[in-house]
Amino acid sequence: MNYDFEDKNIILFDGVCNLCNTSVNFVIDHDKQKVFHFASLQSSFGQFFCQKYNLPSTNFNSFIYFKKGVLYKKSRAALEVSKTLKGFWQIAYVFVLVPSLVRDGVYNYISKNRYVFF
Repeated sequence: MNYDFEDKNIILFDGVCNLCNTSVNFVIDHDKQKVFHFASLQSSFGQFFCQKYNLPSTNFNSFIYFKKGVLYKKSRAALEVSKTLKGFWQIAYVFVLVPSLVRDGVYNYISKNRYVFF
């Protein structure tokens, strides 16, 4: 398969996770300029992407944002998405000042427990 995506803003997510699907729906609702494209990690494109970028193809515990050639994961991916959304949501980007070790620690805790919580 050949996909043309290098100049796109793509959010890849766990398609069977309620939290992930809710987050995607939130972004869709607030993406007034339609800059984001979406794919589940389980989809053929998601599997192709994981293979191309050497990402796990079965253990989907990371939110991935591909922004025009740059790959972001976990909390940084979420912050970059908030930065790209227009309006109030851009304020969340201030959390980039929190060390990634702390941000990703919180992210990992939620990720590990997302099926229990949601």
